[in-house]
Amino acid sequence: MTLEHHRVVITAAGRDFGRTLALRFASLGAEVFLSARTLDAAERVREEIRAQGVDADRVHAFACELTDPASVREFAAAVAARTGHIDVLLNNGSRYQHGTDLLSASDEDVVDTLASGATGTVLATKAFLPLLLASAKPDIVTMVSGCGESGHHRSEAHDAFYAAKSAQAGFTDILSRRLRDRGVRVISLYPPDFDNHDPLSEAWENAPRTAKDPLTAQSLVNCVLFAIGQPRDCFIKSFHFEQV
Repeated sequence: MTLEHHRVVITAAGRDFGRTLALRFASLGAEVFLSARTLDAAERVREEIRAQGVDADRVHAFACELTDPASVREFAAAVAARTGHIDVLLNNGSRYQHGTDLLSASDEDVVDTLASGATGTVLATKAFLPLLLASAKPDIVTMVSGCGESGHHRSEAHDAFYAAKSAQAGFTDILSRRLRDRGVRVISLYPPDFDNHDPLSEAWENAPRTAKDPLTAQSLVNCVLFAIGQPRDCFIKSFHFEQV
């Protein structure tokens, strides 16, 4: 699949799976608009992408603090100053909080975990919706988590993380119904813990991917590409995965 006609916004692209998404989408030809909490983090990924031979005018870096409404608005405005539409919004931003004991996290940790995952997803989607509606092929993709599934209990994540992911699940569920008539597909992924191999390393091509192995970032990226590559009558609402 080639994406040279796609303009893609990726939140929390400075590290981990956000960086993976940025590298892979750019390698397939998409024009990418990357955000991270700090501009330095976003710029580092931008330079990694440029080092792979991508033209400078096809990759853009921005600072965005998803817990700050003004910062989210500024990010969207900066993207709008460069393009009249975007085709894909990849909601990847969400702070992880570890710990099975509710008392193990500070109040500040709880607030930040909920704000980055739940509030940040709503704010980013709201801010970029006008640019998505200007596209002929708009897709909103949200990285939720198995923790957002009803009855899920196998993760070592903190209760606040479960709460944030459940909020994302509720938001994307209703959004999918309400935006369908406007041609916007809302796609959610609910992965368990997965192996995020560096796309610039040999492990990306050589990682074991059998039924006995954990889910890989490669497969998650392929799910996203599959969903956005379908004809516009095909609305794939969510991907759910078995956990090893």
